[in-house]
Amino acid sequence: MSATRIATFDDWVDLFRVWRNDIGVNYSEIDSYHFEAKFGPTRSNEIEFGAFKGRPKWQKVLDIPDQRIRDGLMNLIIYQGDTEFASVEQQRRLFEHSPSEHDRKSLCRVVTEEMRHGWQMCHLLINHFGYGGKVEAQKMLERRAFESKRLLGAFNQEVANWLDFFTYTDFVDRDGKFQLTMLSYSGFEPLAQSMNPMLREESFHLGTGHDGLKRIVKAEVVPLNIVQKYVNKWIPVSYDLFGVDQSSSAHWFYVWGLKGRYDEAQTQQEVDLGHMNEHNRHLYFLECEKLIEQINKHVPAGAVPLYVPHMKFNRHIGEFADQSYSVTGELLSPEKYAEHLKETLPQPEDIKLVGEIQDTEPKWVSPKGSMDLS
Repeated sequence: MSATRIATFDDWVDLFRVWRNDIGVNYSEIDSYHFEAKFGPTRSNEIEFGAFKGRPKWQKVLDIPDQRIRDGLMNLIIYQGDTEFASVEQQRRLFEHSPSEHDRKSLCRVVTEEMRHGWQMCHLLINHFGYGGKVEAQKMLERRAFESKRLLGAFNQEVANWLDFFTYTDFVDRDGKFQLTMLSYSGFEPLAQSMNPMLREESFHLGTGHDGLKRIVKAEVVPLNIVQKYVNKWIPVSYDLFGVDQSSSAHWFYVWGLKGRYDEAQTQQEVDLGHMNEHNRHLYFLECEKLIEQINKHVPAGAVPLYVPHMKFNRHIGEFADQSYSVTGELLSPEKYAEHLKETLPQPEDIKLVGEIQDTEPKWVSPKGSMDLS
C-alpha cells in the first residue's frame, strides 16, 4: 500500500482495488459488481434508548454533543469494517476447491457482499469523520488477516476448507447479524440507515453456511466427530466476539444511544447496563441451539448428534478466558484440558482429512436441492 494518505473517497477506492488484487479476489464476477454505499429506513427517527432517548437521531458527527460519544461511534464503525475485510481475506483461497458451481457462486456473492459492507463502513468514516476517518479507512485496507493483524482474534484464524467456511458463515456471520442488528438502533442515523441493506445481505451468508452444514451431514462422507470439532472451533470464537463480561464500553454505548440490545425492539425487560454483552451472548447461545437442532434432523439414526459447546469452553475473552473448562462445562486439570482440546478441536490430521475429502470426493457435500431446508 502507498504511504501517501488519501484525500478523497475516490483515493480510497483506488486503494480498495489494490487491496483486492493483493489478496487475490479479482474474479470476473467480482470485477463486474457495482460497489456502492446503500442506505435504508430505520425503525424511528428518534433515539430509542439511553440518555438522549426521544431526541432526533444525529445526522452529522458534529450534532453529537460529546467528543467521547463521537470517539465511541468511530470505534464501533472501525471494528465493524475491519471484520468485513478480514472475512474476505480468510475466505480468499476457497474458490479453488468449490464443491459445486452453486457453491462457487454462493462464495462469490458472500465475499462480494462482505467487501461491500467494508466499503459501507469506510464510506461513513471518510464522509463523516474528517482526517481521522480517512486515516482509519486506509488502515483498514493495510491490515491482513493472514498476517494476524486484524483487530479481533477471530478474524485472524484460518478458514482452510469448505467445512470451515460453512461453519464460519453459520456461526461467526451469525454473530455479525447480532452486531448489525444492535447497530441498527444507533442514534447516529447514517450508521443506523446502513444496517438494513447489510442485514438483508448477511441473511444470505447465514443461509449459505447453515444449508452447507446440513448438506455435509446428509452426505455422510465427513465423520460427524470432525464436523463437531469445527462447531467447537467457531462457536466459542463467536462467544468471544460479544466482548468482555460486565463491559463498561457496552454500558456507555447503550447510555449514549449508539448500540442497542439484540432484542431491543421486542423486549420489555428493563436494561441491565452491567451485563449488556452477557445478555446478547445468551440470546446467541439459544439461537445456536436451535440451529444445531435443525442440523441434527439430518444426522443418521443411531449416530451421536451434534451439540453446542458450553459457554465456558475455549474462551479467550471474559470471565472464563483461558480457563480449562470442557465442552460440557466441567473444570479440568491443565493436563486433562490439553488432551481434551486435542479431542474436541480440529487437529492437523483432521484438517488434512477434510482437505483430502474436499479434493477427491465429488459427493462429499450433498447437492443443492436434494434436501428440504427445514
